[in-house]
Amino acid sequence: MNWSHWIRQGHRWLSIVFTMTVMANFMARAVDLGEPSPWITYSPLPPLFLMLISGLYLFALPYTSKWRKRPRA
Repeated sequence: MNWSHWIRQGHRWLSIVFTMTVMANFMARAVDLGEPSPWITYSPLPPLFLMLISGLYLFALPYTSKWRKRPRA
């Protein structure tokens, strides 16, 4: 099982979910019926937090693979 592939795919799907929640947030504010409910306002935060974790993993992956492939003296 290739973990990097699954994390990369999850990161892509999370970006779609994040984009949709941000668009829903802007649409709720554009209707201008007052302040939107907190669950709409804070709905982008959970996917953003998960994208932070997966993005940091994907960012560090090339550096750790170089470190693991280095020959031992």
